[in-house]
Amino acid sequence: MISQSVLAIETHGAGLYEFTDRVAAFVRPAGVESGLLTLFLRHTSCSLLIQENADPDVRRDLDAFFRRLVPPADDPAMAYLTHRAEGPDDMPAHIKAALTPVSLSIPVMDGRLALGTWQGIYLFEHRRRPHRREVVLHLGA
Repeated sequence: MISQSVLAIETHGAGLYEFTDRVAAFVRPAGVESGLLTLFLRHTSCSLLIQENADPDVRRDLDAFFRRLVPPADDPAMAYLTHRAEGPDDMPAHIKAALTPVSLSIPVMDGRLALGTWQGIYLFEHRRRPHRREVVLHLGA
């Protein structure tokens, strides 16, 4: 048995956007007791993460770390970049997406996502502008 769907996630700029509940709502009615859920992001300037969902400081610190690790193209440390077609956050967003996953695999056990107590599923938006992102969900038994 295979189920597929596409989730649209509206972002409002850089940061982490949790969508665990939407993924769980896809898995529950599928009737799969034991299987594997694959999530695939159809973009090159954002990524997917499984991360703590209890303390918002974790999300803020991750975002701050990646902004420090890969600053905007107009930062003097990034003068070597040539791809700037869509602004100073364009190529840095691609670099961040290259360092973080664009797909995830999550086991399904007893009809539910086998996530740990504090784990949530996030879209990590690397661009400053709002975007409509698409995540493909594929559930196989």
